[in-house]
Amino acid sequence: MPEMPSKLAEIVDEFAAAPRDVVLEMLLEYSDAVPPLPAGYEGHEGMEQVPECQTPFFLRADLTPEGTVRTLFDCPPEAPTTRAFAGILAEGLAGASPEQVLAVPDDLYQRMGLAQAISPLRVRGGTAILARLKRQVREQIGGPTG
Repeated sequence: MPEMPSKLAEIVDEFAAAPRDVVLEMLLEYSDAVPPLPAGYEGHEGMEQVPECQTPFFLRADLTPEGTVRTLFDCPPEAPTTRAFAGILAEGLAGASPEQVLAVPDDLYQRMGLAQAISPLRVRGGTAILARLKRQVREQIGGPTG
């Protein structure tokens, strides 16, 4: 059974091992890890909005010719926590195969110990981001979408 990408697993372990009082600080560092959108996506053309997020959040997962998943995220800087979720996924899933992306556990943020550090609403938003990303990947590899 495929496992989540090792880079993402490392991030999860780092967070899980961190003292609670620094978890939020660590999280916010990832809000800078979101790469800017490539040209042509400024209007979120072809991207999916995540309504569970309290701020406008858009994402897209593409399979590259090399067989890896490319992720695109857009979230306003005024929403650093939500942006940080995108940063963690952008960094943790870089170069990942579709199988690795689909192997990411749905309770990723709970495993990181974020449920104690941020509001349930934000955790739910982050979980929805991951779920939509995985659904887009499944659709592109022609797997079951349910």
